[in-house]
Amino acid sequence: MNQLYQPISNNDHFYGNPDATVSLVEYGDFECPYCGRAYPIVKAIKQELGKNLKFVFRNFPLTKIHPNAFSAAVATEAAALQGKYWEMHDIIFEHQHSLDPENVFLLAGRIGLDLAKFKHDIHDDKLIDKVEKDFETGLRSGVNRTPSFFINGEKFEGDWGAGQLMERLKATLSADQIVNK
Repeated sequence: MNQLYQPISNNDHFYGNPDATVSLVEYGDFECPYCGRAYPIVKAIKQELGKNLKFVFRNFPLTKIHPNAFSAAVATEAAALQGKYWEMHDIIFEHQHSLDPENVFLLAGRIGLDLAKFKHDIHDDKLIDKVEKDFETGLRSGVNRTPSFFINGEKFEGDWGAGQLMERLKATLSADQIVNK
């Protein structure tokens, strides 16, 4: 399958312009070393493309090899309830080698979360279901490794670490601008 099974919706957290003509969806795992390497690349893409890009991160925790990935994903969802999804997303990736529950609470405190609320929210079945649903939509979209990227709903099969992801995004943006002239 090469298409995004679940289109971007209000259930997703997105960064950037909600009306951007180019979207990038990443299925990632907070403990995955490859996702950790992709994190600064995606951050640079978001900065360079700015208002021309809508970025969505969806959880795809590979729990058999990354024991803290699922709880880290739920932690980002709990942070979202306090309006700090992207702050938690970023700080977790920046500290991905120490994601045991105690450290995640320390990170939550560093970004200014109400820790009592956070401690309660990380056990919320709705947040756990959200992470599980992200994973399921990834499977249905053909995700077989992390990170996996989709540009405007189409799976990107190139080498994201070699600049090909940015090249494809720019080409998609250029093609869209030509069509809309």
